[in-house]
Amino acid sequence: MKTIRMKIDPSTPAALQPGRIDRLRVDATTEQEIARQQAADDKDALQDAARFALRVRQRLGLSQSQFSRHINVPIETIRNWEQGKRYPTGAAKALLRVLDREPEAALRALGEG
Repeated sequence: MKTIRMKIDPSTPAALQPGRIDRLRVDATTEQEIARQQAADDKDALQDAARFALRVRQRLGLSQSQFSRHINVPIETIRNWEQGKRYPTGAAKALLRVLDREPEAALRALGEG
């Protein structure tokens, strides 16, 4: 997904593009609605991370226990990632991206290929 950064100066209404925002709807949004949407977004992000971790492991043709040994991560962590209970973060997230894009090189670097 491509991210585009925009600067909007709300003090100059002429700078706002028409149709970009429904001010009445935004003003009518309650804190509960915002919290509910944020929770839904977080749940979707966890499921995306779960599908990604599962896809990487399956592409390598490894069981959860084999995968955990290859990347030196507890099997419980692998299960939590794949069940959408936890996010892979930091180095684990980077390692999953490398394993997804260059699996042979990553496994060689880990001494497993």
